[in-house]
Amino acid sequence: MSFENDVFISYAHIDDMALMEGQKGWISSFHRALDIRLGQLLGRPPSIWRDPALQGNEVFADRLVERLPGVAILVSVISPRYVKSDWCLRELHEFIKAANRLGGVRVGHKTRVFKIIKTPVPLEQQDPDIQHMLGYDFFTTDSHTGRPKELSQGGDAEMQRLYWAKLDDLAHDLTDLIEELEANGGDTVVPSSAGRSSEMAPIEPGAPGVTSAPRVTSAPSVTSDPARSAEAEAPAALAKAELLTQGLLVLPDQPLPLVIDQCELAIREALDRSMLSIHLVGRNYGIVPEGATQSMIVIQNEFAIERAAAGGYPRLIWIPDELDCDDDRQLKFIEDLQNDTRIQQGADILQTPFEEFKAAMNRRLRDDEKEKAAAAAAAAAAAAAAAAAPAASTAAAVDGETTGSGPDAEDKLVRVYIISDRRDEEAPAALSDYLYDQGFEVTLPVFEGDEAQVRKDHEENLSVCDAVLFYYGEGNELWLRQKLREVQKSAAFGRKKPIVTKAIYVAPPDSPSKAKFRTREAMVIDQRAPFDPAALSEFIGQLHS
Repeated sequence: MSFENDVFISYAHIDDMALMEGQKGWISSFHRALDIRLGQLLGRPPSIWRDPALQGNEVFADRLVERLPGVAILVSVISPRYVKSDWCLRELHEFIKAANRLGGVRVGHKTRVFKIIKTPVPLEQQDPDIQHMLGYDFFTTDSHTGRPKELSQGGDAEMQRLYWAKLDDLAHDLTDLIEELEANGGDTVVPSSAGRSSEMAPIEPGAPGVTSAPRVTSAPSVTSDPARSAEAEAPAALAKAELLTQGLLVLPDQPLPLVIDQCELAIREALDRSMLSIHLVGRNYGIVPEGATQSMIVIQNEFAIERAAAGGYPRLIWIPDELDCDDDRQLKFIEDLQNDTRIQQGADILQTPFEEFKAAMNRRLRDDEKEKAAAAAAAAAAAAAAAAAPAASTAAAVDGETTGSGPDAEDKLVRVYIISDRRDEEAPAALSDYLYDQGFEVTLPVFEGDEAQVRKDHEENLSVCDAVLFYYGEGNELWLRQKLREVQKSAAFGRKKPIVTKAIYVAPPDSPSKAKFRTREAMVIDQRAPFDPAALSEFIGQLHS
């Protein structure tokens, strides 16, 4: 298939009406920004079409129907008016019909319809064809009133930041799909003889002709208490809806039993079927099953730790950046999440606004899909090469040759990021040299340059390192706590794998506070005396393991 237009924006006319005279409407501003960002990512001017008039007559309808087969992607801007508009829904249905005639709406696990939520509408009020599609929420929820607040280019600084971050995510995903369509000439679209509604339903795991959909276990604590408030329920409901729209199987898919033996069995079965666990921690401790002393929330977390100990099982844990909790049991659980290295091992713990957590969650899922696709392509290439030269392949196996296979040497590097205060810029030299001589790739912070560039370098170092070593010298304990929190949030910077170990290197000058310093959040290496390599033996042992 070849397409005349990359994107068609379907929207309700009222959603482009400016609240103040002389201003641009929301849709017009969105269209312009998407056109620029998508062009930057594609490396060419994109063709984005929308009809600014929306006449609502037969002439318009005929012209629309004629042009829709030449559109690669439909972007539907959902609002209360959109779901009530016959014309908007006709645009959606005509696009799906046209796509089905030319091969289908699905491209692998992706869909050629992108759902933009400008103003939230309950799922049951949305058209059945888009209820379970990938959604991009251009709104946030006020933590005090529970009311939605639309993101816009003209809002306050935080609303603008969230708007541009969401637009960038959308532009990247559109770019991926457009480039995939261009590279494959449309051959990747999965044909279907089914009707429109079945074509748009989520792909079932193991369906013929497609890769099995990944499975995700969601263990959100805020949904474990029947007496939860609407405010507490929102993050869990939003996270689950986000996962479902991506065609993922979310477990547990039914309420957990209230008797401990049956509850534990159900949790273990869900974890065994999953590739990732997501734990949303709220203000409520949750239900304690009959015969247990811990809540379902804590039990789920403990079993996920056991599952992760076997290897290759990531965990995402979210704690609200502002949490009002008066339950001593829940406060103790949160303290353990923040400070207990056993709980933190192999987990990403983010204490951030929910939108930042959701972005990190989606980034992790996208990266996992790309890695799987790359691995599958590599495996297919290796199989093809082996079939073409079986004798050479056999000889290489007998001789123990590894040329052309296996990870690059760079992929085997263990990266250690030493974080220090500006006043200690030269102090970690001996420590850095020793770790480098042991075979580790050591990175030190940059202090010179533009503040934004320095910050970006710090975040990139956190996103790729395997271990973090805090050099606690001239910096005070407040500085140290701030840096520890930044590491907790590092999954939001794009990190795809857990940090192997964290350690605090307590260095000169000596002080009473350093003599009393202790924490469960990281390994403590007391080196207030001159540098002694032996003190690093446990830290290095963890890196080697």
